[in-house]
Amino acid sequence: QVQLVESGGGLVQAGGSLRLSCAVSGSIFTINAMGWYRQAPGKQRELVARIRSGGATTYAVSVEGRFTISRDNPKNTVYLQMNSLKPEDTAVYYCNAGGLRRTYYDGSSDYWGQGTQVTVSS
Repeated sequence: QVQLVESGGGLVQAGGSLRLSCAVSGSIFTINAMGWYRQAPGKQRELVARIRSGGATTYAVSVEGRFTISRDNPKNTVYLQMNSLKPEDTAVYYCNAGGLRRTYYDGSSDYWGQGTQVTVSS
């Protein structure tokens, strides 16, 4: 069984900062990419940031220069440091473990966390 446990969401004023964490536990051989997605009310889920096992990162244009994703591979944990938050960053943030293989012999699958609410007040 693979579980993703997120923490760090909350309410913050515009211009403030939050740090999200997501720990992946269970039977894990490798995880290709770990990332954060978000979904605001009435909108589709969108990629915020993603980091591959080798360290290559991808950011949504709307968060570049404000958010930083990092990863602790031995701990199977991914972080999202969010600075200069804006009201439009308000959403439920979901952690994703992409291309996860549970053993050497298994194929890969994607797993999702339960989501954590981030609310930015103006």
